[in-house]
Amino acid sequence: MITLKNVTLRRSAKVLLDGVSVTINPGEHVGLVGRNGAGKSTLFALLNGSLHEDGGDFFLPAAWRMAQVAQNMPETDESATAFVLEGDTRLSELRQALHTAEQAGDGMAIAQAHSDLADAGAHDATARAQALILGLGFQVAELERPVNSFSGGWRMRLQLARALMCPSDLLLLDEPTNHLDLDALVWLEAWLQRYNGTLVVISHDREFLDAVTQVTLHIDNARLTRYGGNYSKFEELRAQQLELQQSAYERQQDKIAHLQKFIDRFKAKATKAKQAQSRVKALERMEKIAPVLASADFTFEFKEPANLPNPMLAITDASFGYRAEDGSETTILRHVNRSVLAGQRIGILGANGQGKSTLVKTIARTMAPLSGTLTEGKGLSIGYFAQQELDVLRPGDNPLEHMVRLARELGAQAQEPSREQDLRNFLGSFNFSGDMVHQAVGTMSGGEKARLVLAMIVWQRPNLLLLDEPTNHLDLATREALSMALNEFEGTVMLVSHDRALLRAVCDEFWLVGRGAVAPFDGDLDDYQRYLLEESKRLRELARAAEQAVVAEAAPPTATAAPPLRDAREQRRQEAQARQQLAEKTRPLKRELEKIDQRLEALNREKAQLEERLMQPLPPAEIAECGRRLKDCTEEVTALEEKWLDVSSALEELAR
Repeated sequence: MITLKNVTLRRSAKVLLDGVSVTINPGEHVGLVGRNGAGKSTLFALLNGSLHEDGGDFFLPAAWRMAQVAQNMPETDESATAFVLEGDTRLSELRQALHTAEQAGDGMAIAQAHSDLADAGAHDATARAQALILGLGFQVAELERPVNSFSGGWRMRLQLARALMCPSDLLLLDEPTNHLDLDALVWLEAWLQRYNGTLVVISHDREFLDAVTQVTLHIDNARLTRYGGNYSKFEELRAQQLELQQSAYERQQDKIAHLQKFIDRFKAKATKAKQAQSRVKALERMEKIAPVLASADFTFEFKEPANLPNPMLAITDASFGYRAEDGSETTILRHVNRSVLAGQRIGILGANGQGKSTLVKTIARTMAPLSGTLTEGKGLSIGYFAQQELDVLRPGDNPLEHMVRLARELGAQAQEPSREQDLRNFLGSFNFSGDMVHQAVGTMSGGEKARLVLAMIVWQRPNLLLLDEPTNHLDLATREALSMALNEFEGTVMLVSHDRALLRAVCDEFWLVGRGAVAPFDGDLDDYQRYLLEESKRLRELARAAEQAVVAEAAPPTATAAPPLRDAREQRRQEAQARQQLAEKTRPLKRELEKIDQRLEALNREKAQLEERLMQPLPPAEIAECGRRLKDCTEEVTALEEKWLDVSSALEELAR
C-alpha cells in the first residue's frame, strides 16, 4: 500500500501540503481533486519519485511497477504500433535478455527467455497495442503511420496508449481526457474499470471520475482528506461535513465567548483568580475549529443578444469537406439538410473522424462548403470557441491587446464600451486583474487561455454560440459556471463536448454526425455510449483480422509435397463457386441498402422543406397538414435507419 504520514510538501516557499496523512490500498481507484494550484500535480510528483517530501514519511512498495503518461511530445519516425508496443517495458527487458543469451550461446538462458516471453504475452502484444490505439480513436489505416506525421493532440493520445500498454501496479493519469473525443473517453472508461492495479487520476470531468474511481482524495487549504466513494459521493459527504463544521464552529464560538466573559469579569478578583486562570488554560488548550469560508467560485453570464433571427441558419443540400492546394476535394459529409432555430440547444455527437469539426468549422465560416448553401439569418452573430484555443489566440499578445484588437475589428458594431479602462474592468470580471492583463498568452495555463476565449466571446454578445470542446483545461468550478451561463443564455447553443455532465445539463436535442451524413439522434447519452462501444469493438476486430492476415502472410511455407495438379484445379473451382454463391447472396442486400440510402436522402430533404414552411405564417389547415407529414417523415426515417442497421449486420455476417 501507499502511505503518507505527516507529510509536508513545498513548491518554493509555498506550503502545498502541511502534515498530511493518508493511505491508498492496493487495487484502489482514486480520484485526486482540488482547485487549480492546490497541489494535485505536486502530489503526483511525490508519487512518481520526481519530488521528495519536505517532512514526514512517504512509503511506496519498491517492487511496484509504475506507469504514467509522458508529457513530452514524441518526435520519431517509427510507426504508431511500434511506438506503443515499446510501452511494454517487461517485454523490452525480456527481449534484451533473449538477445544477450543468444549472443552468449547460453541454451538454458535462451529457453528461459522464450518461456518468460510467452508468459509476458509476446504472442499477442502487437494486437494488444493496436487495440489500445484504435480504442483511443485512430483508424486502422493509421496503425503503421509514423508518429511524427500526427498532430500534437494525436501524439498525446499515443503517449496515453503507451502508458496503458505498460504492465503496472500503479497507474498515474493527469487529465487523461483533455485530448479525447467522447468515443475515446467512453472506451478509456471501460478500459480503466477493468484495470486491476492501483489507479490515481486527476480529472475535472465528474462523470469520468464517477465511472472509474471509488475513493476520492481532496486537497484544500494544504490539507488532504480521504473520502470513501466516487466524485458524486464526495460532493455529498463534503457538503455534510461543511454543514457539521459550521455548526461545530458556531457552538465553539459560543463556548469561547462564555469563557472569555468569565475571564474578563473575574481575573481581577483575588477570590476568583484561580478559576479565571483555569479557564484561560482551557481556552489555550481548545483546538480551534476553522470557520467555513464562502468559496469565491468564478461565475459569469452571456448578455442578452441584441436580436434573435429565426431561423438562425439553414443548410440546404450541402457537402462539407476539404479542398487541397491542387484543387482536389475530399468530401466528408454529403446532402446535409438541417436548420437551426432561435433558442435551440443542440449537442453534436459523432465518433472520431466522422466530421464533427468539419461541420463546426464550416458553420463558423472558417471553411467553405464544397457544395450546397448555408443561409444565415439576418443579424446572425456567431461566438465561436475553437477546440484549440490558440486557433483564435496570439501567443505573443496579452489579454488586453486581444480585447483592444477585438474592439477595433468590430468598430461601430461593438455593443459594449471599448475604452481601455472598460476593457480592463471587463477582463477583471474573468479573473484577469492586475499584471495578468499584460501577461503573454503563450505563458498562460490551458485554463486561463480558455477563460480568455470565453471573455472575448461574451464581450461580442453573440446570438449563436458554437462551442467545440470548451471544457478542455477548465476546472470543475469553471465548468459549473459555464453550464449555468449556457442555461441562462437566451440565444442558440451548438455544442461539441466530451463532458457528458455539460451535454446533459445544456442540450435538449442531439445531431449525430456519421456515415457521411448529419441526422437527428433520438436516443440519450447512455444510448450513444452503447453505440460508441459497439463501434470500438468493431474497429478492434478489424485490427485483429489484419494482424492475423499479416502473420499468415509472413509464415514460412510448409515443406510438404506439391499437391497434384488436378487437386489444385478442383480447389480453384470450389473457391470460384463459393465466391459466386456469396455474390448471389449479398447482391440483393446491397441493392436494398442503396434503395434505403436514396429514400433516406429524399426524406431528409422533404423534412428540411417542411421545417422551413412551418417557420412561415400559414393557414391553420396547412400548418396541420405540414405537421402530420413531418411526423410521418420522421417515423419513416427512424424505421429505415433501423432497417439499414439490420441489412448491414446481415452483410457483415455473410462476409465472415
